[in-house]
Amino acid sequence: MNDFFKLISPSDFVALFADFDPLPPEPVPTSLARGRILAETLVSRELLPPFSRSTMDGFAVRAADTFGCSESETALLTVVGEIAMGASGQVFSLGPGQATRIWTGGELPQKADAVVMVEYTQAFDRETVAVFRPVAPGENVIRAGEDYRPDTVILEAGSRLRPQDLGVLSGLGITDVPVFRRPKVAILSTGDELVPPDQTPPPGKIRDINSTTLAALVEEAGCIPLSYGICTDDFDRMLALCSEALDQADVLLLSGGSSVGQRDFTQRVFGAIPGSHLLVHGVSVRPGKPTILARQGNKALFGLPGHVASALVVFTCFVRPLLRQYSGLGPTLGLQTVTAITGQQIPSVIGREDYVRVSLVPQDAGRPPLAMPVYGKSGLLNPLVRADGLLPIGRDVEGLDKGIEVVVLLFP
Repeated sequence: MNDFFKLISPSDFVALFADFDPLPPEPVPTSLARGRILAETLVSRELLPPFSRSTMDGFAVRAADTFGCSESETALLTVVGEIAMGASGQVFSLGPGQATRIWTGGELPQKADAVVMVEYTQAFDRETVAVFRPVAPGENVIRAGEDYRPDTVILEAGSRLRPQDLGVLSGLGITDVPVFRRPKVAILSTGDELVPPDQTPPPGKIRDINSTTLAALVEEAGCIPLSYGICTDDFDRMLALCSEALDQADVLLLSGGSSVGQRDFTQRVFGAIPGSHLLVHGVSVRPGKPTILARQGNKALFGLPGHVASALVVFTCFVRPLLRQYSGLGPTLGLQTVTAITGQQIPSVIGREDYVRVSLVPQDAGRPPLAMPVYGKSGLLNPLVRADGLLPIGRDVEGLDKGIEVVVLLFP
């Protein structure tokens, strides 16, 4: 075992994820598919709407019968009936100079091609209506199939399903959809110094923070966290828990023990898991240099730094893209960004990609916010709470001057 890090660049790290396959698709009820990633392109098999329908309350007409009418010279049309909501309009077929009463959403009668809003009509008698504003063909009407026709692509594979998407699928009678299975992520915190959050730490111990933070990050990424609690710095116990976790999970996040200290067992444990092999130990990023990545088949094993700030950066830069790869989205960050202006000089070290915690300070309307660094050691929590996002600084950049335009990755 090599006691020294062989650092890999962040881009080379992410490039490894192309060799991991998206998880197999599974059918789920459309009503439960919000936020899931579509595994197959969906194509319409029918018309939507299934019939031509009115978008207004008024009178269904032949548009040509209204041409040239005005308030001083109305068009008098014979009302041949009323189309009740939910009833077929096809029982009527309009002849020249005829109309039917119709309500919003009602089916147009045969030969009708427009609807006159009730506001532009006046009852002349029980069987006659006066129209004083002309309509064009198709006005106040949605034609059959105007939304979707047979063989029209509804949604492409890789789409994240939104409420409006689910509504369209329901309207087309699609009650089950094929989506990628959500990755299951096992989370294990290591260290003799850790106790659960519900305990009062005795001298020399602290509460486990990473389990809660990582579980929330996993959920936000659309995946399923599986908590395996805390493991002491015991090789055999750690190996047993990791093996158990990998029987259930697609990804294992082991926080703490990824460095090269005497009690840092992560690399040894990963090496002892049958079928696993080490891909990365050490990445040129700050914070998060001692990150470990191993692989067992199509499963990923991450050794994350114990400090929460470092673990959060590593999750954002590396774990999150791999989870998106498993989910069918490709190995991308999937985070919102904002353009900002550096509010002060921000130092950086050449040779490592820096991720600086920053807060965003609003400026006058129309001007980008100021990105102000929130300094603090990687073991401190207060800077994370005060930060709005991360400011990446490239490996070959020796700091940023004040007043520079930058792109900030917003925390979810």
